[in-house]
Amino acid sequence: MHLAYPAVLSALLFSTGLYGVLARRNAILVLMSVELMLNAVNLNLVAFDVWLSKTAQDTLHSGQALTLFTIAVAAAEIGIGLAIVLAVHRNRGTADIDKLRDTAETDDDSEPDGSGAARPEPAEKAEATA
Repeated sequence: MHLAYPAVLSALLFSTGLYGVLARRNAILVLMSVELMLNAVNLNLVAFDVWLSKTAQDTLHSGQALTLFTIAVAAAEIGIGLAIVLAVHRNRGTADIDKLRDTAETDDDSEPDGSGAARPEPAEKAEATA
């Protein structure tokens, strides 16, 4: 098989993953798009390894070894990423990236519920708890 076929397929997979990262708002779909991009890189590594092993005398298969390492790193990344997304979903009630950005704590003088009541200063909080 010619090298152009897996390279074009890898470029299409990577472009689809990049579009998913940039356009999606759900954190789980963003993680899936990152996985798609990593799989495109893995396909490219294996394709170039096979292409280079045909021309070289020694068959070291370093591309395939690097692919196994990338798969292990991707598995760890998706495990930790899903744990973070689930923890955020339990605390905030949503996995939408835009809503998570909007609910971040700000340094306003009013409460986020719109009541207009000023938040106590840190010294006042310490006196109230003492």
